[in-house]
Amino acid sequence: MELLSLYIKSRSETDVRDLCGRIETELRDLHNENNGVQLQISGQDQSSKSYVKIAIQAILPGFQLLQMSPLVYQAVSSVLAEHLLIEEEPRLLKDMIHKEFHYQEMKDIDAIEKYCEQFLNGEHTDTTAVSTEARNRRKSKISKSLYEYMEQHVSLNLDGYMRFRLGEYMEELREIVEYAIDEYTMEQQYQEFISLLKYFVYIQEAKVPIAHLIHKGGHEFEILNELMQPINPADFESTLTMEHLEKDMNFEDMIVSTLITVSPASIFIHTREPDLSIIKTIRQIFEDRTEVCPSCRICHHYLGERIKQDGL
Repeated sequence: MELLSLYIKSRSETDVRDLCGRIETELRDLHNENNGVQLQISGQDQSSKSYVKIAIQAILPGFQLLQMSPLVYQAVSSVLAEHLLIEEEPRLLKDMIHKEFHYQEMKDIDAIEKYCEQFLNGEHTDTTAVSTEARNRRKSKISKSLYEYMEQHVSLNLDGYMRFRLGEYMEELREIVEYAIDEYTMEQQYQEFISLLKYFVYIQEAKVPIAHLIHKGGHEFEILNELMQPINPADFESTLTMEHLEKDMNFEDMIVSTLITVSPASIFIHTREPDLSIIKTIRQIFEDRTEVCPSCRICHHYLGERIKQDGL
C-alpha cells in the first residue's frame, strides 16, 4: 500500500540518495519486512521537468494505519524540513536576490546571501544558543506545515509545496533579503567613505611626527603630541571639514577629523580594547602609520595597571 508519494526535483543522483538515506534512518524503527514501511524510488517527468518519485509504502497486513501513519508523517516532515533548510534555502535566496531585487553580479549576490545566512541563523548575535534557536524555530515551523499537509494528502511535490504552500516562510525569506540588502548597501557606503578618508590622508603631508591616541574607555579619547601635550586641531589647516563627516559618523567625528587634520606620521594607539569599532576604523584609514599598544609606560600612566587576568 502506497502511503505517501514524494516528488523531488532531481538535482543530482547523490542528493536524492542522501535524502532517501535520511528518510530511511528516521523510519528505521518502523522499517521491517513484516509491519513497517519501505521506500521505492523511480523517475517521473512532470511538466517537462525532471522529478524523482519517492514512494513510501506501508507493508501490509501488519502496518497499523491509524497508529503508525502519524509516526511516518512526523519522521518524513522532519527530514524534508531539514532538506529545505540545507539544500533549497540557499537557492531560494539567490533567486530572490537576482530575480526580485535585480542584482546581476555574483559578487553582490554572494555577499548579500552571506548577510541573509547570518540573520536567518542568528549569527549576528555572536551567541550560539540564539543561532540554534533561530534555526530550530524555522525548521519546526516548516515541519509542522508539512505534517499537516501529509495528514490530508497522499502526494507531495516538494518544489511546488515550497513555493505555494509555505507563504509565511517565503515572506520571512523576502524580508531577510531586504534587510540584508540594506546592510550590504550601508557597508558599501561605509567602505566608500573610508576610501575618501584614506584619500585625504594620502594627499596630505605629515604635519607632526607622532600622535598618541589615548583611549580611556568607552567614548573617551585624548590625542597628545610627541611631548605628551594635547593637540589642538585649530592650530592646523586641513581640506577636511566636519561637513564631510556629519552624515556618516557620530562620536567618531572629532577623533577622525582631528587625526586627519593633524596628519601624524605615526599614530600610537593606547587602548585596552583594540577590537573597538573606532580603533579598527582608524587603523583602516591610516593603515601602516598606526601601531596599537596594549601595555607600555604611557598605557600604565593614563590607563592604569593592566588587570592580572589579562596575563600581564
